[in-house]
Amino acid sequence: MSLSSASPDLLLISRTADFIREKFLHEGSGHDWEHIRRVWQVARRLAAQTPEANMLVTELGALLHDVADWKFHDGDEEAGPRAARAWLTSQHADPAVMDRVEAIIREISFKGLGVPTPMSSVEGALVQDADRLDAIGAIGVARAFAYGGHKNRQLHDPAVPPVSHDTFESYKQNTAPTVNHFYEKLLHLRERMNTPAARRVAEERHAYMEQFLGQFLREWEGEDV
Repeated sequence: MSLSSASPDLLLISRTADFIREKFLHEGSGHDWEHIRRVWQVARRLAAQTPEANMLVTELGALLHDVADWKFHDGDEEAGPRAARAWLTSQHADPAVMDRVEAIIREISFKGLGVPTPMSSVEGALVQDADRLDAIGAIGVARAFAYGGHKNRQLHDPAVPPVSHDTFESYKQNTAPTVNHFYEKLLHLRERMNTPAARRVAEERHAYMEQFLGQFLREWEGEDV
């Protein structure tokens, strides 16, 4: 099907994908277009297994979930919802769809071990699972260290223990070495998946991270020699 004969929903998704691809193509912190593309595709697959999910809301939520991440906007939690609404308004999207996509972006982030992050919609739960799956496993390991390098963080410092952040403000202010991020977030995502399909995938990816960390810490101390 050509774009000229596509439905309005498919046109909106295509234009949004093009907009995000151009914006994030050469981003270097692990929050690049390829991350967003993976989240989009996984969210679509999860939605296809969830009859009650609205595919348009799911796809737009996935494509726009990092459009203006608070991590790169001085901690501003509303930067993402504002940017998403601005884009969707420019595309004359249905206001009800905009509201639902905004809610996904507002709710999706991990905010610390002590802070629950429930999603208010089934579409949000699917996008959150897709985003969290991309934060674990081999890709998750690579992205963690890419982000740590982007933020000029140490790889590891045994003298700096992990912290279970009880507030979002505490989590946002964290500047600990990258290895701490596994203990403060990534190793806990398996148990926070929303869907059975995501939980199945998370098991293998979680096991890979545990194996990686064991090898990393042995090499850190030279115990493998």
